[in-house]
Amino acid sequence: MNVVVIGGGAAGMISAIFSARSGNNVTLIEKKSSLGNKLKITGKGRCNITFDGNIDDFKANIVKNYKFMYSSYSNFDNNDVIDFFTKLGVKTKVERGGRIFPVSDKAEDVVFALKRELEKLKVKILYNSRVKEVIKDESSCVKQVILDNGKIIECEKCIIATGGSSYKSTGSTGDGYKIAKVLGHNIINVLPGLVPLASLDNTCKALQGLTLKNVGFKLFDREERKVLYSDFGEMLFAHFGLTGPVVLSSSSVLNRIDNIEEKLKKKSIVALIDLKPALEFETLDKRICRDFEKYSIKEFKNSLVDLLPKKLIPVVVSKSNIDENKKVNQITKEERKKLVKLLKGFEIEVNGFLDEDAAIVTCGGIDVKEINPKTMESKIVKGLYFAGEVIDVDAYTGGYNLQIAFSTGVAAGKN
Repeated sequence: MNVVVIGGGAAGMISAIFSARSGNNVTLIEKKSSLGNKLKITGKGRCNITFDGNIDDFKANIVKNYKFMYSSYSNFDNNDVIDFFTKLGVKTKVERGGRIFPVSDKAEDVVFALKRELEKLKVKILYNSRVKEVIKDESSCVKQVILDNGKIIECEKCIIATGGSSYKSTGSTGDGYKIAKVLGHNIINVLPGLVPLASLDNTCKALQGLTLKNVGFKLFDREERKVLYSDFGEMLFAHFGLTGPVVLSSSSVLNRIDNIEEKLKKKSIVALIDLKPALEFETLDKRICRDFEKYSIKEFKNSLVDLLPKKLIPVVVSKSNIDENKKVNQITKEERKKLVKLLKGFEIEVNGFLDEDAAIVTCGGIDVKEINPKTMESKIVKGLYFAGEVIDVDAYTGGYNLQIAFSTGVAAGKN
């Protein structure tokens, strides 16, 4: 069978490999001059290929359409990903939070291993080639793929693995959505996912560059008095607002809330950071009492050195509304309780999202109702398949999005 795979990213490469292993004549089309461009920059250039956990962990970290993923994940899960790469010569290791990385810490090693396997299987790779359209015959079966340069490739099967519309510099410019739409598919509203949150709060600029590794993080709707998202982990203050794993994951929930733009304009959404999540309110109060006893004759601004990072202290002092020069032994019980409350709910106003060029993944995509979850074949056009981020499935950070790419890619390639 002649098979065309559109897109040389994670999903496209693994689709091509498994299709070629099934004895097909495979052509992989990539519009850039190299393969795996987004893979090379994931995990800060280290490539978090999957996660260490079970199916319940996978389910808990899929933001939308987990049921659609059940079959393909069951047939090619995280252990299969690790085994696949081990056999290709890429040894892996487990890091904090159950994240799986190559031992070498080099994403390029992952891309090189995939490319080497493609070459070994004699997959034809067309670089700097853009697909103009996919042609179906009168019976709604895939017939041809036509390139921008007029070249026609005859095929019985076409796998669209073009990614989403995030990180446009890597080649993800939403081409797959346009091709699928012309062929009759519905596209679920496309939004940036795993994207930093923008804030006009001067606190972010004051704390720019500060990483907090073990904090509680919530998004709270002040208007509805409701917690929208809650997690624990690492975050970072930046000149534009907030970023880091827990912040990025929260964005994929926040961007799907009805009338979110209106809520952001009303300044209804705030981030609440628990700076000491391991300590309950009363326990933290007792801890501060001990520190205040230790520094009783010092000024308030010099009493938090054992409790907080140096950069955070002046901001907390300012937000506490306690005079920075006040002697610690003069601070009232009421003022101390307010300080505890501040540390358990450090508030930052959220004003929006950074644009999709800053997003790690794309939310939305090809409607899963129109795709066979076992094979990834279109229910509208015979011989048309989808894999990876182009499908309306996305997950939190931690290797789950690449697992989606590999699971759907293998399903599309094998079937």
